Amino acid sequence: MSTALADLLPEEAILLDSEASDWQEAIRRAGELLEQTGVADERYTAAMIDSVVEHGPYIVLSPGFALAHARPDSSVVRTGLSWVRLAEPVSFGHPENDPVRLVVALAAVDDAAHTSAMAELAGVLADAHQQAQLEAARTPEQLRAVLTGEQDHSASAEQPAALDQHLILTVCGNGLGTSLFLKNTLETVLNTWGWDRHVTVEATDTISARGRAKECQAILTSGEIAKTLGDVGVPVRVITNFTSTTELDAALRELYEI
Repeated sequence: MSTALADLLPEEAILLDSEASDWQEAIRRAGELLEQTGVADERYTAAMIDSVVEHGPYIVLSPGFALAHARPDSSVVRTGLSWVRLAEPVSFGHPENDPVRLVVALAAVDDAAHTSAMAELAGVLADAHQQAQLEAARTPEQLRAVLTGEQDHSASAEQPAALDQHLILTVCGNGLGTSLFLKNTLETVLNTWGWDRHVTVEATDTISARGRAKECQAILTSGEIAKTLGDVGVPVRVITNFTSTTELDAALRELYEI
C-alpha cells in the first residue's frame, strides 16, 4: 500500500535555510535528517552522494530542485523523506536546472510504498502558487501545512484521437525516485488529455529499460541517463524539468505528431 506525503515527512525531517558549501554537503544535510528520524543510517547518505557521482546530476529534476535517493538496501530502516531548503543555492552541475535551493531526500524500502507521496510532491512543485507558499514558510510546521493542504490540479481538457494501448517508460539510474517523479508528471498530462486509458507509464532503471525498449512507444529521461542508454531502437526524449507539465505536454505532442 502506498503512503501519503504527510506520513513520510514529519516536521523533524524538515530543515529550512540551511548552509551548505556544495552539492555533497547539501545531500549530506538531507541524509542527516533521515538518520536523525530513524529512516536510514549513514551508509544511505553516502550512497545518495555516490549515485550522483556515478550517474551525474540527473536528480536535479526541475529548476532549483533535487530529489536525492539511492537503491533500497539494508541501510534503509523504513520509507521516509527529508526536506532541506538551503539559505544559498548550490551547483550540482546540471546544465539547465542549477543552482539548487531545495533538496528532498527519499529513502525507500521498496518501489511501492512511496508512490502516492511522490505524486503529491510532484503536484505541489508543479503549482506556482504552492511553490511560493513553500518559499515563504518560516517554520517546518508552516511548510508541512502547505504540503498537506488541498491541491487544485484542474486544467483545460483535450480531445485526442483514439489510441491503441501504448507503454512509455520513464527511466533513471535506480528506477525508484526520479523516474517515478517523471512518471507522475507525465500521468498528470495524460489524464488532462484523457489518454490515461490508452497509455501506461512505468518507471524503471537503465538496465530494465534496455531490456524492455521494444515493448514501449518511447522512453523519457534526463540527458545524463539518455547518454547512458544510447540507441535502444525507440525514441528517447530528454526532459529537463521533471515537474513541468508544459514540457511533458510538448514531448507527447512531438512523439504523437499532434
